Amino acid sequence: MKLQLQDIAAWMGAELRLRAGDPADQPATGYSIDTRTLAPGDLFFAIRGERYDAHDFVAAALERGARAAVVSRSKITDLLDLARANTLLIVDDPLVALQTLAAATRRHWNKRLIGVTGSAGKTTTKEAVAEVLGARFTVLKSQGNLNNEFGLPLQLLKLEPQHEIAVVEMGMSHTGEIAALARIAHPDWGIVTNVGNAHAQNFPDGIAGIARAKYELVQGLSSSGVAILNCDDPYVGQFGRDFRGRSVYFGIGPCADPKASEIEDLGADGVRFQVTAGNEQATVKLALLGRHNIWNVLAAIAAGIEAGIPLADCAVAAGRLRPPDKRGEVLHIAGATVINDCYNSNPEALKSMIATLASMPAKRRILVAGEMLELGPEAVSLHRDCGKVAAESGIDLVVGVRGNAQFLVEAAREAGALAIFVPSPEKAGEWLKDELRPGDAALLKASRGVGLEKALRCLGEF
Repeated sequence: MKLQLQDIAAWMGAELRLRAGDPADQPATGYSIDTRTLAPGDLFFAIRGERYDAHDFVAAALERGARAAVVSRSKITDLLDLARANTLLIVDDPLVALQTLAAATRRHWNKRLIGVTGSAGKTTTKEAVAEVLGARFTVLKSQGNLNNEFGLPLQLLKLEPQHEIAVVEMGMSHTGEIAALARIAHPDWGIVTNVGNAHAQNFPDGIAGIARAKYELVQGLSSSGVAILNCDDPYVGQFGRDFRGRSVYFGIGPCADPKASEIEDLGADGVRFQVTAGNEQATVKLALLGRHNIWNVLAAIAAGIEAGIPLADCAVAAGRLRPPDKRGEVLHIAGATVINDCYNSNPEALKSMIATLASMPAKRRILVAGEMLELGPEAVSLHRDCGKVAAESGIDLVVGVRGNAQFLVEAAREAGALAIFVPSPEKAGEWLKDELRPGDAALLKASRGVGLEKALRCLGEF
């Protein structure tokens, strides 16, 4: 939202020091925390991170055309030369100031905002919700996976008067993070996709602690809010018990409305299913791979129906979805079908994609599975379980990549599959370049930190 510097200063409690001749009513046309992506007219926030202090880049930001910079009071002595020749907003903590300004902007906008969280599928669900609601409304959605204490405020600052609904993703790796994001975004509706083992190493009490952290989104809703919940998840299905507002349940079980049935896995072409809501029914032909995406799309359909969009229109909109970057993209390389699902991984999503790979017609089905990170003390057993599932699903070749993926390979071998371990994505790429044949189907999936997409570069992709 384009705001005048004087209003920005008032909203976040900053001291505005104007350059001589600069008017206080000049607007910031955007907001940035990174000089590499800063555009002329942006307001630059000098945030201190774990590896850098953006105060070191204030001069560069101003040289690139920043309207002004938000800086820490404790750093102003170091910035005296800049302060004489530029406009600065001085605060105690630039990150807190960014979050305060974002919260004030959201309140000023004052329309419906939907928060999306879950251990897996947040980004796909956010994209699906935006697509379905976009059939009737002007929607602002989070870009990419900007879902943390930095990214969420930057998304809220993109709100404009023409937006009728906002859909924002909320991520977390520790207790309390979603509660903090909810205080900034003040969601009217909350969608929770599932509770899984992502970030388990940060929760001594395991998946129960992760569930409590995800529940923070529901706790952050008002009594007039709506919680849209996956009733098939044993934790999320309980989230509506003590919620004072309205709870809507989606899934395939008897508790669900909307509910999916007659599910047909179409391999590389996606999934088809029937969805029933109340007394209505429609067919969804989904171009996203893996049955786990059914729940992501059902969440979007539930939001669409709650917003007054007919089920048939929700189903049509869902059919327009295409895979986000590195999330189930189907590539055709040298006569082989390659599924690029390298963006992230967890045991639940990996098993679902193994089932998709197993259903595909192919001469050989190859799983290239990178290490799954942040699984805590259960990491070895969870990797072994996935290796066993791969072998029992009829996967012909299993390639484990890096770290704990060696245990996935061991279990696959023990269950009768051909399996090898390689230490890096580059080595996996070399193996694929030598071994991939016309008619093969290969799935590449790993945690983001593995960078498994590097294997595709050996095949001339990316």
